[in-house]
Amino acid sequence: MFPLIRGWTDVQRSPEANLRLGLVLTFVAGATNAGGFLAVGSYTSHMTGIVSSVADDLVLGRVSLALAGVVCLMAFVAGAMCTAILVNWGLRQQLRSSYSLPLLLESAALLVFGLFGAAIAAWSQLFVPVTVVLLCFIMGLQNAVITKISKAEIRTTHITGLVTDLGIELGKWLYINRLHEVPLVRANRERVKIQASLVLAFLLGGLVGALGFKEAGYVTTVPLAALLWLLSLRPLLDDLRQRAA
Repeated sequence: MFPLIRGWTDVQRSPEANLRLGLVLTFVAGATNAGGFLAVGSYTSHMTGIVSSVADDLVLGRVSLALAGVVCLMAFVAGAMCTAILVNWGLRQQLRSSYSLPLLLESAALLVFGLFGAAIAAWSQLFVPVTVVLLCFIMGLQNAVITKISKAEIRTTHITGLVTDLGIELGKWLYINRLHEVPLVRANRERVKIQASLVLAFLLGGLVGALGFKEAGYVTTVPLAALLWLLSLRPLLDDLRQRAA
């Protein structure tokens, strides 16, 4: 099993490894976002919508809702900041698990969300706002991981950007070059494949997350947490062996 997942979260990267990890994280993001909506009635990866809702709530005089939106935005930013801190600290320490650290934290957060689902349901007025903030933190944490690993070529929660990039390349594909036009307009077919794969992974994750929450409830997040933990395990074990040697 460990040889199968070698290289997924290691500091030694390749475009293929980035895409594999990006697809998994996009799937997890889709499942968490769609399932989280069924659980708490709010999408937590869509910061554009949250910022827009803050503006609307301020204009309509709903100050408390506007403040809640600001807190969600801050939680997303805090998640991204946490990733930057953990990854840069790990790289300074020359840890092979530098990129695994934020995913381990995300795994723990998802596990808390899944295991304490019953309490969230029973005390919804108290715990639902906290859960929304937690999910926004998770989304910021995860999106920053793959953004940093792939040098901003891959994002896992920013589907608007993925669809925009896909549309640009498809437009190039359909463009008819006239004779003697220089330079020729050519679509990057590899980029089309990557963007389309990521969008489909998010959709598939959303379907799995929504169905899981509908049928099994909060426990659906436990397999997602286990998946992230498994992908992060190999470089972490390598670091522990090296420190013990």
